[in-house]
Amino acid sequence: MFKKDITSGAKSKVKSSVQRTIRQKVLDTYPLLEPYIEDLMPKKEQLDLVKLPDRVSLYTLQSTPLFFQHMDDTILPHLAIVHRYPNCFPRLRIDRGAIRFVLSGATLMAPGLTSPGGRLPGDPEDTEGIYGKEELEAGTPVVIEAEGKETACMVGVLKVGTAEMKKTKKGQACEAGHYLGDGLWTLSL
Repeated sequence: MFKKDITSGAKSKVKSSVQRTIRQKVLDTYPLLEPYIEDLMPKKEQLDLVKLPDRVSLYTLQSTPLFFQHMDDTILPHLAIVHRYPNCFPRLRIDRGAIRFVLSGATLMAPGLTSPGGRLPGDPEDTEGIYGKEELEAGTPVVIEAEGKETACMVGVLKVGTAEMKKTKKGQACEAGHYLGDGLWTLSL
């Protein structure tokens, strides 16, 4: 979604009523963030809105990026937030071969998730239940981890459900992604 070099537009203060709406939208989308919401988005602090290219809004707290949203699409966490609270988001894992494609900005395809190194919900090799038991539907925001890496490398929205991915094992898996090293990651606030 984000090119290598992006420039931020105008920065403006978010009204308190809008800030409450954003906070509730975050809790509705990511209910596991509830114990951390005061640390993440304190009620007494002022959120800022930074306009990015292609009608993307980035919500920040001082100079810390928190969440971004394209028009009225699903609100997605910045990878810095995902790294701070990794267990609060639905997660999938890609195999070692797919990581270089993801980090170069290529579209995440289903074979990277359905191969032996990939992990989807209900995977028998996921003995600890890290990736969950419930299948994820198309349109669900997910965090993508990479086999052998400690931190997430991408966040995006599923284009197809995980049940369909397991069945067909081909096609585009994720869209609207933000990945390590892209323009949003390197954006100086």
